[in-house]
Amino acid sequence: MGINLDEGQKGKHRIAVMAVLLTGSCFLTYYCHVILETGTIFTHLFYIPIIAASIWWKRRGLVVAAFLAVMLISSHISFRNDLQIAGDLLRSSMFIIVAIATAVLSERITRERAHRESERRHAEIINFLPDATFGIDLEGKVVAWNRAIEEMTGVKSEDMLGKGNYEYALPFYGARRPMLIDLVFKPVEEIEKGYSYIRREGNTLLAEAEVPFVKGKSLFLWGTAGPIFDYKGEVIGAIESTRDITKIRQTEEALRESEERYRTLIESTLDLVFTVDSRGIYTYVNPIFEKATGYAASDLIGRPFTCIVAPELIESTVDRFKQGIRGKAVSPYEADIVHKNGRRIPVEFLVTTLYDTDGKPTGRFGIGRDITDRKRAEEEKKKLEAQLQQAQKMESIGTLAGGIAHDFNNILAAIIGYTELVDLDVPEGSKTKYNLKEVLKAGRRAKDLVGQVLAFGRRSEQERKPVQISPIVKEALKLLRASIPTTIEIRQNIGADLGTILADPTQVHQVLMNLCTNAGHAMREKGGILEVGLANVEIDSDFAAEHPNIDPGFYLRLTVSDTGHGMTPEVMERVFDPYFSTKEKDMGTGLGLAVVHGLVIGHGGAITVQSEPGKGSTFHVYLPIIDREEMPEADTTEESLPRGDERILFVDDEQVLVDVGKEMLEHLGYEVVTRTSSIEALELFREQPDGFNLVITDMTMPNMRGDNLAEELLDIRPDIPIILCTGFSEHISEEKAKEIGIREFVMKPLVMRDLANIIRKELTFTH
Repeated sequence: MGINLDEGQKGKHRIAVMAVLLTGSCFLTYYCHVILETGTIFTHLFYIPIIAASIWWKRRGLVVAAFLAVMLISSHISFRNDLQIAGDLLRSSMFIIVAIATAVLSERITRERAHRESERRHAEIINFLPDATFGIDLEGKVVAWNRAIEEMTGVKSEDMLGKGNYEYALPFYGARRPMLIDLVFKPVEEIEKGYSYIRREGNTLLAEAEVPFVKGKSLFLWGTAGPIFDYKGEVIGAIESTRDITKIRQTEEALRESEERYRTLIESTLDLVFTVDSRGIYTYVNPIFEKATGYAASDLIGRPFTCIVAPELIESTVDRFKQGIRGKAVSPYEADIVHKNGRRIPVEFLVTTLYDTDGKPTGRFGIGRDITDRKRAEEEKKKLEAQLQQAQKMESIGTLAGGIAHDFNNILAAIIGYTELVDLDVPEGSKTKYNLKEVLKAGRRAKDLVGQVLAFGRRSEQERKPVQISPIVKEALKLLRASIPTTIEIRQNIGADLGTILADPTQVHQVLMNLCTNAGHAMREKGGILEVGLANVEIDSDFAAEHPNIDPGFYLRLTVSDTGHGMTPEVMERVFDPYFSTKEKDMGTGLGLAVVHGLVIGHGGAITVQSEPGKGSTFHVYLPIIDREEMPEADTTEESLPRGDERILFVDDEQVLVDVGKEMLEHLGYEVVTRTSSIEALELFREQPDGFNLVITDMTMPNMRGDNLAEELLDIRPDIPIILCTGFSEHISEEKAKEIGIREFVMKPLVMRDLANIIRKELTFTH
């Protein structure tokens, strides 16, 4: 910054030129008159350059003086001798000198006037400046103090102009001390060393500082200072302009505090926060965003937001971004992002558009929330709902199974009973005898089937006992053959001298059927081979360590393998999860293998699976073998049926069962009285309480159930032995029957040998 205060010195050059012209004109006039003896008119030609020079100088006094001097010389030269001419020239020269001196004085006066005018104009310019401005000379005295600084400090210019000794610092600091303006005269090195907060741009110094005593309050001021130059480029002083930026600083501070609060809020939130520009390039991500994605902010900033979006969702996400940039409202949406390690994360996004002051979109601001837990909860809710629905289905199945069991067992009771009666009259070794044995075997299989239905409906408790499961496997494969396509070949590989396990035969049957059904489903389209094997194996400690449910020892291994489509590792991890299924809708519930897993674990065993896509699957079921000493010796001799002659009351609402029951008991030697009504049976017993040695009653009957009838009979005669028979009942169990006083609780259908043994046992105990 520099100001030139003296531009009138150029007039000195003009004075010198005029002096030369005037002197030259005088001697030329003399030369023309005396030497060349020319006339006055010719001499007047020399007025022209003098007048021209005077006009160029623009000083009227000198023009008149020069003109008179030349006229005087010209007039005297024409009529004087040499001595007179010399005197005239001397007088004329004196006149010229006086004229020139007068001109010089006039020029100085004019120059001073111009200088004062220049200072006045500069003062007006400084006063006009909006910033508080003052100037000092080289002695440090104030030469300018504008109105803006008067308003800032409260000090008038007339009280400050001409003051030195840092007087100008008092309104700012309350003390005499150097200010920015004083540093203008300091060397650059000293400023850079001692005043790091001052910035230099050319000759100008810039600084910002807090000033404590301006009108008794602290202000933040921004100032610039620079030198003042004269017309020669010499420094003659300095000038400083100061601006009150207190409000700006307060606004900036408030903005910084707001930004800090905003940043703290953004960086402490549990949500993913990000911004992108109008091209969709990341410009900011918060720490939670980094943690959730596995990427550092530096890895994401500068990259498009699609870099972490699941590939199949990129197109729809870009469409939403474009709609938002165009100003359209975009509802919250869900999208999967991909973690750095490849894991997919479901996120719910809420994104809004950012605008500049002109209303032009500049980018997007978004908040994302990891909804993995919510998705998991929703999945769990769906599973629970499915479990509830399945439980309701199972309850319905159980109810249906109970009804089926009751009716079907009554039918079976008639079939098995009459078959046994016929079998008694057929000679051994005949074809008829063989056929009847097969009918009885089928009847017993049907009885077991009813037991499975009840177990499936969770309507009966299954008893575990030592069993050889090879017959169960062979029987299950016979049933399975009829239910799977003929394109599937069934192979058996059942070893010899297999171990015995402690198990529920029905549940073992269920395990095998479920595994084989799944294998058949895997081969239903192209066919294949279903192979079932049984073998004794020894489990070592390493295998047992991988399956905490079992201990080292001897196990029976049931193997079910197929040549179907196989499974991926991901499917294998979840294959035993409840309600997990790869089958089409309505093709499966996802419960089969889960039930198998539960039954095997419940038997103290383990189950493994091996599979590869396109190479089929193999399931191994390990069930612990019990010691042979634990097994009861099988009684291979067929004892004769126990007989008696006691009087028995037989009660059942089904006439066919009454008839077959009476015939069976009479065949055993008993006297039998039958009734198809529990009310009639009670009346008969009241009339003859001592007329019967034992009562056999059905459970489910109209008017009065069998347990209620038993209670009435026991009230009449507490020692009467009662056998309660049922195909199925929700109202009674063996434990409850015992509590009432009922001696035996028997499941239909009744087999003659079992019934004969129970009757004889109770009658013997009574006697």
